[in-house]
Amino acid sequence: MLLVPILLASAAIAQTPPENPYYARTNTFGIFTAYSNDSSHIMLGDAEQRKLFDVGFSYNRRIFLDRIVNWQYSGEILPVALESDPQSRVVENQTYPTVLTHVYNNEPIVSCAPSTVPYTEYLNNGTVYSSGTYTVSCAGHNWNIGEAISPVGMQWNFLPRLKTQPFFTGHGGYMYTTHPIPIYYAGSFNFTFDLGAGIELYRSKTRSIRAEYRYHHISNHETAGENPGIDNGLFQVTYSFGR
Repeated sequence: MLLVPILLASAAIAQTPPENPYYARTNTFGIFTAYSNDSSHIMLGDAEQRKLFDVGFSYNRRIFLDRIVNWQYSGEILPVALESDPQSRVVENQTYPTVLTHVYNNEPIVSCAPSTVPYTEYLNNGTVYSSGTYTVSCAGHNWNIGEAISPVGMQWNFLPRLKTQPFFTGHGGYMYTTHPIPIYYAGSFNFTFDLGAGIELYRSKTRSIRAEYRYHHISNHETAGENPGIDNGLFQVTYSFGR
């Protein structure tokens, strides 16, 4: 009589599927925010002291999974993509015929390194009308409202059986702003790409938090009058969920 319950229990245990050992979702949705406080010539861009602030949504789809890597398609939509340009300040120090100082707030400039240029103005008869110097520097920022989408992207998570996983990622897309960036003679429509690395911390098999650093580039690809480009080091945090 004892043999029947033992056989039934063994059969039930045998039919129970083994627990999935991987922290790797098939479909992943994310909400993220990203910020960069400065820009410089990291690789391709020349525009300095540009700030970025983004809020967006991401979607990842698993392509391949084994003990070493979880390879995923990755796409992002950014309904909030803000970019800030430093405004130039021109100080005219006139030394002739009288000593005067004039300050002008002007359009955004590529470099914020202060520069001083002497000037001399002549009358038609060749006599000096006025002379002095112009000093150009940056003062204040102006935020530009935009949106962006990166439909082409990949993410590679390593050691997917662990709750803490290092990963690499990269994306390509575009950004549109209400005003030309980073200067007036550049375009409002720009192409973007980024390359980054970070850590993904799984709280459960379905939920995780990603923290990463990205090299982020913005460029109009010579489709406008000027194309100084913007290079930023971008910090991004993403809350992810899915199955």
